[in-house]
Amino acid sequence: MSFRRLLQRPLLLISLLFITVIVAMAIFAPWFVHFAPDEQIFEGLSLEGAPMPPDSVFWLGTDLLGRDLFSRLIYGARTSLLVGVVANGIAVVIGVLVGLTAGFIQGKIGGLLMRFTDLMMAFPALLLAIALAAIFHPGVWVVILVIAMVNWVQIARVIYAETVSLSARDFVAVERTLGASNIRILWVHLMPHLVPTVLVWSTLGISTTVLLEATLSFLGVGVQPPVPSWGNIIFESQTWFTTAPWLVFFPGAAIVMLSLSFNILGDALRDALDPTLKRSL
Repeated sequence: MSFRRLLQRPLLLISLLFITVIVAMAIFAPWFVHFAPDEQIFEGLSLEGAPMPPDSVFWLGTDLLGRDLFSRLIYGARTSLLVGVVANGIAVVIGVLVGLTAGFIQGKIGGLLMRFTDLMMAFPALLLAIALAAIFHPGVWVVILVIAMVNWVQIARVIYAETVSLSARDFVAVERTLGASNIRILWVHLMPHLVPTVLVWSTLGISTTVLLEATLSFLGVGVQPPVPSWGNIIFESQTWFTTAPWLVFFPGAAIVMLSLSFNILGDALRDALDPTLKRSL
């Protein structure tokens, strides 16, 4: 399937548009908001001290402290995207290095690396992330490292399987006969074949990391206030769910839509880059 045909998919175009808008608003946040994300506005609470619903001044309403929810969502997008992209990037690098090394070397070293990978996969990712986040002082960079530590195992397994398959191909045997070094075989001849898989997993992984960051922040072991993230916005507002549902609905919808958009983009990249799918479509 060509990229031109992929761009004819309405869902893909909507997903790309949504991702572009969120990224642009997160980068240029001061240009889009009228209030600072931590500014407690006097008019942001009713006479009874309740959050204000959406209106012409507060587009998405205010939270329990009178802060503008729209501003907090835009600045929270910065946190969620930073965690999603950086944590997933670290996880992909670790997974590719482990899978590529184990699949190419094999033997005792490869077996040891994959047994360690299996051991990490045996632990539920969420529980392991909660335990690690609780041990260390929660913060943005701690959350990034924790998520990276629990998210590299899946891509390591996939890269390992593909590397083992590629290593058995004739072109690798020819290169070895010609005296090519292992480094040259790995990075010049094997790695280009793995780039499509890495690209797809890099895109799909952002969805997973965004959801995991939101889950950790909602449970109180992720990004800590006053730094806004979509997860801790829901965490702070959960007691107002029945009386001020916009406090939970808007950040929840943002999390779902961003994760779904990256999933759709990842599926489209897989369709475009997988040669078996190209022949069947």
